[in-house]
Amino acid sequence: MATTEIITVQRRRKYHWPEAQLNFWLVIVIISSAVLLGIFAYLTSIQNSLKLGIPWILPYMITTSALCILFIILLLGLISQQQLLPGIVVLGSFILFVLFLTGLIETSIQLYGPSGAVNSYCGSRPNVQVIDSQQTAAWLANQGLCTDWRAAFAFEIVGTVFLLWMMVMAYQVNRDDFE
Repeated sequence: MATTEIITVQRRRKYHWPEAQLNFWLVIVIISSAVLLGIFAYLTSIQNSLKLGIPWILPYMITTSALCILFIILLLGLISQQQLLPGIVVLGSFILFVLFLTGLIETSIQLYGPSGAVNSYCGSRPNVQVIDSQQTAAWLANQGLCTDWRAAFAFEIVGTVFLLWMMVMAYQVNRDDFE
């Protein structure tokens, strides 16, 4: 009686990521997420200190930014083990893209929306004839908050665009479209 032995050879497909683009993407997205995390945490602390209600966008973007940072840490771990799969990158980038896009839309409504939006308070100037230190301090604080909202809007645009770019790049890596 002859026995048949079956040997299974399993090959792992190697994906070739463009190192310069991947590193550039990682740096930009981690900076964008960290800045957004800091801005929205600061705005939340201001709302708390003034004993005002906290709009849903503040904890939402804190959570989204923290998730993005955790995703980058996961990617760095997979990169160090040379096991970064395009499917993981596409899925994570798509989820974060949707979260960032939602935050971008709401931030734009809060910043540039109807009457009472943040930007409508940004152009007010203090009375030049009466120079009061409290009035000047209030004006400077107001300008700082306006700058924070504008920076958050800009970094949300950057984060959204770079997450879209990462989905495209992961698709190209999966198809071996890089030279």
